[in-house]
Amino acid sequence: MKVGIVVPYSWSYRGGVLEHAEQQAQALRRLGVETRLIVGHDPPGLRTRLLHVRPGRHERPPPGVIPIGRSAIVPTNGSLANVVIAPSSFFRLRRALEAEAFDLLHLHEPATPVPCMAALTIAQLPLVGTFHASGAVPLLALAKPVYGFLLERLDARIAVSKEARETAQRFFPGRYEIVPNGTRLPRTTDAGNRSNRVVFVGRHDRRKGLEVLLRAWPRVHGETGARLRVIGADPLAVGLLQTRLHMGRGGVDLLGTVSDGALTRELRSAKALVAPSLGNESFGMVLTRAFGSATPVVASDIPGYHDVVTAEVGSLVPPGDPVRLAEAILDLLAEEPRRAAYGANARQLAERCYSWEQIGSRLVAIYERLLGAPRTQEPMAA
Repeated sequence: MKVGIVVPYSWSYRGGVLEHAEQQAQALRRLGVETRLIVGHDPPGLRTRLLHVRPGRHERPPPGVIPIGRSAIVPTNGSLANVVIAPSSFFRLRRALEAEAFDLLHLHEPATPVPCMAALTIAQLPLVGTFHASGAVPLLALAKPVYGFLLERLDARIAVSKEARETAQRFFPGRYEIVPNGTRLPRTTDAGNRSNRVVFVGRHDRRKGLEVLLRAWPRVHGETGARLRVIGADPLAVGLLQTRLHMGRGGVDLLGTVSDGALTRELRSAKALVAPSLGNESFGMVLTRAFGSATPVVASDIPGYHDVVTAEVGSLVPPGDPVRLAEAILDLLAEEPRRAAYGANARQLAERCYSWEQIGSRLVAIYERLLGAPRTQEPMAA
């Protein structure tokens, strides 16, 4: 079996959907499925610097990744996405399909142009679509009357959560199977023996709620001495936000974009992850990533989060309330045995529900159903 995974965003700029697709490809390969990731790419140079404000990885993608065109910043769902809108990507995708002879294509955010729209138009093979977004998504409202009829070509529809399913069904009615995002599971974790640190992971988008956390942090830092590690957000933008809020820089470390390995190390050494998002979150991959590292969470009580965070792994607080957020963080840090128990529970939950071994096997079962024949390859060694 050979599967092409199509992502309408740029490989050069990390994001939740791209991370999911990369890990999906790795999981499928471990199960003996040959995969190629078809995605945008923004090479180094003046044009990329003019089109994109944040740094990225601009080296040539590794083997197994097929780049098909540049991206541009497109506002969507309260965020800024790096969407592949170059018309040339249509023809590059067609050439890739001719050269690779895939058995099946798996499209992520299939209503997003241009690569997914091109695949829906020209691919003559089974098509699977995974829908990630939730909430008010203007791009879907635009897609429905213009090219929404192409979504009828999907042979199987997947949503990563109930919220994502409800959003997709609102625009494109049909049957959706829920398959959650998988997460990385470090081989070894210790829920105890953590540094006195709390981690935030996310871009500097308003919906991620970083401003709420920064307002809450002086109290947490003053009472516990804990440091806040801000990962993923542009340090300059966060510094300007701190200045606008008339806040000092004490107790806050701005790490910017970090490697995948560095993120794992940060999560494995922190006492908690804080996810203060204001809304429009369909799942919260960062939550399950923390669970895999045996790290409990404090998160906003919003759709997409309250189905993931149970009372055994952390706590939920009203979104946009820095006072309640500070109290929840302080409560979690106040009793170390309870905090460590939450972390151990989180790891067990990740192993039980979100491991890529399980998610990958569910995807293979869907592929086999569409292809009408079982996979012939033997699972590869991990």
